Amino acid sequence: MNDKTMKRKLIAILSADVKGYSRLMSLDEEGTIGRLGDYKQFMADLIRQKGGRVVDDPGDNLLAEFLSVVDAVQCAVEIQKKFKVRNAGLPEDRRMIFRIGVNLGDVVEKGERIFGEGVNIVARLEKLAEPGGVCLSGTAYDQVKDRLPLEFKSLGLQKIKNMTEPVRVYQALMEPSDLKKKKGPTIEIKNKKAFVLGILAVFLAAGIAVAVWRTTNRSIPPQIEAASKEKMAYPLPDKPSIAVLPFVNLSGDPQQEFFSEGITEDIITALSKIRELFVIARGSTFTYKGKAVKVRQVSEELGVRFVLGGSVQRSGDRVRISAQLSDALRGHHLWSERYDRDLKDLFALQDEVTLKILKSLQVKLTEGEQGSIFKEKFFKGKQGLECYLKMWEGVHFLLLMSVEGNNKSRRIAEEMVNKWPENPWGYDLLAWTHYMDLLYGSSKSPRESLRKAMELVQKTLALDDSNSNAHGLLSQIYCFLREFNKGIAEGERGVALDPNGEWVNFFYANALRYAGRPWDAIPVYQKAIRLNPLGSCFSSQSMGDAYWATGQMEEAESANKQALRQCPDNLFAHVGQVGIYMETGREKEARAEAAEVLRINPKFSVDNYARGILAHHKEKGPQSAVVKNMGFLRKAGLK
Repeated sequence: MNDKTMKRKLIAILSADVKGYSRLMSLDEEGTIGRLGDYKQFMADLIRQKGGRVVDDPGDNLLAEFLSVVDAVQCAVEIQKKFKVRNAGLPEDRRMIFRIGVNLGDVVEKGERIFGEGVNIVARLEKLAEPGGVCLSGTAYDQVKDRLPLEFKSLGLQKIKNMTEPVRVYQALMEPSDLKKKKGPTIEIKNKKAFVLGILAVFLAAGIAVAVWRTTNRSIPPQIEAASKEKMAYPLPDKPSIAVLPFVNLSGDPQQEFFSEGITEDIITALSKIRELFVIARGSTFTYKGKAVKVRQVSEELGVRFVLGGSVQRSGDRVRISAQLSDALRGHHLWSERYDRDLKDLFALQDEVTLKILKSLQVKLTEGEQGSIFKEKFFKGKQGLECYLKMWEGVHFLLLMSVEGNNKSRRIAEEMVNKWPENPWGYDLLAWTHYMDLLYGSSKSPRESLRKAMELVQKTLALDDSNSNAHGLLSQIYCFLREFNKGIAEGERGVALDPNGEWVNFFYANALRYAGRPWDAIPVYQKAIRLNPLGSCFSSQSMGDAYWATGQMEEAESANKQALRQCPDNLFAHVGQVGIYMETGREKEARAEAAEVLRINPKFSVDNYARGILAHHKEKGPQSAVVKNMGFLRKAGLK
């Protein structure tokens, strides 16, 4: 190649197109173009989350590249599963069904475009895929066959246009098949004597290993009652899954609760930033605080395989932390450790625990992830430790979700900003308190509260752009300002920084819904709920609004009722139920819900409520769910 702007590289390539696109265009050209744009946007968002890049998207086709074949195949399968759910809500003749091909091949890169044999092959694979399915080349299959919990079916050698040699092709099975139930192939043993000797050697080595393990690990706790996969409330994720229980405060001082909660939260936060893990949010694990629960119970109720528990004891400038990691499915402890350190070594200790967990789960950090788990640079020395403890005290009061708690948190945040002006966490906490004033309706000047929240969150990000929750907050502020594209972009940034963060996923889903994309918001809400199944009711309630906006009334009612089971006094869920009941012709039930609204807030005003809600939403037409609900609220007796 003489052109210096061109270069060759080996990458994973994903290609997707719509089956029967011409037919869809002939039936409803405008609607098809609109739906295609929404579907492509969803794919582009997911591709970015999986570490890929959209290279081109002409017509009904989309071409993307990934550094990892595993990421490419996971992305392709997830796209098809999400689209299956989405298409189920559409008339059969309006469903937009994609075919996807994935190849690992050599390409020529020029500028932002890629060309060559690798692209030609993936285009052919896409055509061979079943509607709603995924086809892989043999080179891609070889990379993922033992790394993903998927089954594959060989389609044999396929002739590819302009290729002299046929290509091995495999189909990824979207649903479990009977393949794994069939008897495996017979293994021919040519040297039986060597085989028997080898087996004996293996057993001898295993016996020695067990003897050594028993001698050197007498401190490891005994076996535990194994969890049952069949009894789990949620399917196990397709990656290592873990719940971190709140560390028990053994200090005898209630004031140290902030300290033990902070350590637990830091470990959860560090783990949640790792893309290859599934981590339950604190909102669910902290429901077990102060309770004697078994590993099996936690595993089955949260749908996770691994459970970490521990305790914290602080005495002066010393701290003792005990931690224990359990494999609930196998019914045993992976390890148990006790650490006695100076407080100045606290952050190094947290990192040590986190890295040991990752090693036990056989999860390797990328270069970017290695830098994301360390917080020590913001809390150095004795002053830094004081700031750290003060921060977690403020977070504790913020999470009480009350006006009084919010005011206490603001006073602590203001103290942090005054004493440690170079630390971003004070500005972050203070920004949240002003934003919560807006939600609680406790602000004397909503405009001023919004301005302060914006100013403070921008200050936070100027000092530390890796703060995922600050990006999440900024996404909500942009939606308040009706800058929806910026809101979505900030939501995406938050999720990219913290893939397992319940709140950042919730904020991203909100931004999509506010921008008039409820279909795209629903799967993100579902993810937030799965990350925090026992905790926050906000995601369930908001998902109910998204379902209603898409006309899925049964699902909307179910989501709202789930929110009310978790939070019986959730005003927004009761307001949503009024509209759902009126929409489905159940005025008696709607009036009962209206009475609940007034029980919770006797001064409830439809106009005030409408002003706050409509400020977020792009869609304000008479057919939008938000506007329709204003009329329903009045018909149900609210003023």
